[in-house]
Amino acid sequence: MKKLLTTLPLGLALLFAESTTQGNEEVYVDKTNYDIYGLKQVEAIRDWGLGDGTGWGELFTFLQANYFSSIFLAIIICVPLAFLGHYILIGQRKFQHGKSIKVFSSYNIFVHWFTAIPFVMICLTGLVMVFGDKLGGGNFVKFARDVHAIATCIFAPFGILMFLMWFKDSLPRTYDIKWFMIMGGYLSKENRPIPAGKFNAGQKMWFWVATLGGACMVISGAFLFFQASDLDTLRVLAIVHNVVGFIIIALLITHIYMSVFAIEGALGSILNGNMGEEEIAILHSYYYEEIKKLGKV
Repeated sequence: MKKLLTTLPLGLALLFAESTTQGNEEVYVDKTNYDIYGLKQVEAIRDWGLGDGTGWGELFTFLQANYFSSIFLAIIICVPLAFLGHYILIGQRKFQHGKSIKVFSSYNIFVHWFTAIPFVMICLTGLVMVFGDKLGGGNFVKFARDVHAIATCIFAPFGILMFLMWFKDSLPRTYDIKWFMIMGGYLSKENRPIPAGKFNAGQKMWFWVATLGGACMVISGAFLFFQASDLDTLRVLAIVHNVVGFIIIALLITHIYMSVFAIEGALGSILNGNMGEEEIAILHSYYYEEIKKLGKV
């Protein structure tokens, strides 16, 4: 009887453990991940299903452990270094700013900044979460996660407005191929007319990445944040989220460099809506001819 009373609790404990781990409904929460992120995250399911050739566990774990953070680190180091080299070797493009032309309306400016600011916050806080373990985890990373979610809620509606606002101007044109062939003239110090409309091919590419890529990040991020699907689907979404993130971070750095450093006074056009006539005539030659025909010059 004494032996029975001793082994009965152990048997019940084993029975309970078996019943709670059957199937894939339960998510294993690693203590380290919980300390870093505060809640169950995709990283907390990284070890579930290893050895199961039918799932995505092996691939997700391999990429998460060996590549994702390394690629992000390479991007945030190498892309700025490349532009530093461009700034030193080619330098800043300068134009006369005597006569200016209204290019962007107050509505354009408002929508742009209410899209851009939360977008940058999403990218920065996303990087904090990528390197959460290296940053010590804790409250700082938890705060970044919360800001990430809030900024996403702001970006989503304004991103839609920006898409509708500049969709037509961002459609590809045949002269965009010529722009890419000469890299927009950014590899030359000579100011000569560049084939581009209101937005050049590089800006158009950024528009599509920021809007459609941003939508992809919002949708996949929502599934990951709320864990609103089965584990294999979450793993696929996590891979997509990271890969699209690589492209977005690289092009965001490019966009910031081009608008702040590569062209003198370029940032002013999206602050006050005005752009110098010479700058339009050189960097947006097709758009310049268009507004000339409309009598705006």
